[in-house]
Amino acid sequence: MKVLVINAGSSSIKYQLIDMTNETLLAKGQCDRIGIDGGNFKQKNANGTEYKVEVDIPDHAAGIKLVVDALTDKDHGVIESMSEIGAVGHRVVHGGEKFSGSVVITEDVIEAVKECSVLSPLHNPANLLGIKAVTAVL
Repeated sequence: MKVLVINAGSSSIKYQLIDMTNETLLAKGQCDRIGIDGGNFKQKNANGTEYKVEVDIPDHAAGIKLVVDALTDKDHGVIESMSEIGAVGHRVVHGGEKFSGSVVITEDVIEAVKECSVLSPLHNPANLLGIKAVTAVL
């Protein structure tokens, strides 16, 4: 199974695609300057191939779309389709006393992460943007 791991910040998305059968990194990259002029995207594959593009990235959904397009691109992608990905993991900074480990994201989990935003006001709202973007794009 392949897992796409997302770390969404307020103006960036960092990601890795990992093949869990042998725990190898297939690709990693990031979108920078989301919502800010002069955005850029880069991906580096396990074989050392790099793909970079300067492009405005208006929101996190546009950033996730760039990630999907790069991972599946016939010239510089590492998978043929997103159907090869069995799960998407999100880094969320603070779960308060509600979460002490990994959980499946549900509407209740999203609400709880929102409530915990007071504990991590710079991170949790951005982490939620990433969750919503992945949900919208995938």
